[in-house]
Amino acid sequence: MASVPLEEVVEKMSLVHITPEIDISEIKIEKPDINRPALQFADYFEMFDASRLEIIGAGEFSFIEQKSIEEKLQIYDKFLNNPIPCVVFCRNLEPDEKFREAAVKYNVPLMKSAMPTSAFMAEIIRWLNVKLAPCISIHGVLVDVYGEGVLITGESGIGKSEAALELVKRGHRLITDDVVEIRKVSDETLVGSAPDITKHFIELRGIGIVDVYALYGASAIEETQNIDLVIRLEDWDKDKDYDRLGLEEEHTEYLGNQVVCHVIPIRPGRNLAVICETAAINHRLKKMGYNAAKELYRRVQDNLSRRGS
Repeated sequence: MASVPLEEVVEKMSLVHITPEIDISEIKIEKPDINRPALQFADYFEMFDASRLEIIGAGEFSFIEQKSIEEKLQIYDKFLNNPIPCVVFCRNLEPDEKFREAAVKYNVPLMKSAMPTSAFMAEIIRWLNVKLAPCISIHGVLVDVYGEGVLITGESGIGKSEAALELVKRGHRLITDDVVEIRKVSDETLVGSAPDITKHFIELRGIGIVDVYALYGASAIEETQNIDLVIRLEDWDKDKDYDRLGLEEEHTEYLGNQVVCHVIPIRPGRNLAVICETAAINHRLKKMGYNAAKELYRRVQDNLSRRGS
């Protein structure tokens, strides 16, 4: 099962550890869902999933502050006596000493954030959904072309890296070369990123490894990008019938999600960077409601209708 170290969550969200006596090095977050324990503070523990990150905002804090000392101790003991990975207090709220003592007793780390509760929840859920999403690694290149995530695939040595480098030189951004880590964030969204070990590097046969960040600067690279379009490169086959109109889109599947796919035959003289740029722009136009192939078909039908009349 995928997991995220709590230490990484602390660093990402700039959390302040207010129970430093608790070692968090072995604690993992395994679910992107969070919980606000208002019901638990009201002594309702049915359906309580203790494996979630617990978020305490102004509402929960105000509710617990109205309780007597005896009621607080009972709530703290019943709530924290669960395998909770972490409790986060938003808006720089400070738990009382009894809460802190109970947390240390049951080995539940307490954190503090300056962020408003809703903003913190939105960001941590978004980030955890990406980090904990189902993930596969494939051979390919991912480039941001005019805001569209273009995944270039094909046999080794067919020219994927050279196309990516040319796109970078034309002002687009590299996400990853050679290995693409694909995460299924939702039923409609796939996010691609680079393994840490190959981040920002491109391999060019005959030259070796080049560092895109060092050569072209921060504007030439990007950490992650949605995968909007797949371009599959293959050797030209004169006997194969390639699509010349594009009336019907082909798709390829990753982690159960369908992505539009163009098969591009390769032969000497074809400018792959221009083809990738055009495919990306055309894909954006289709998402905005304009399809050039359908427009051509409409014009042909109108012309035939006029001739027939």
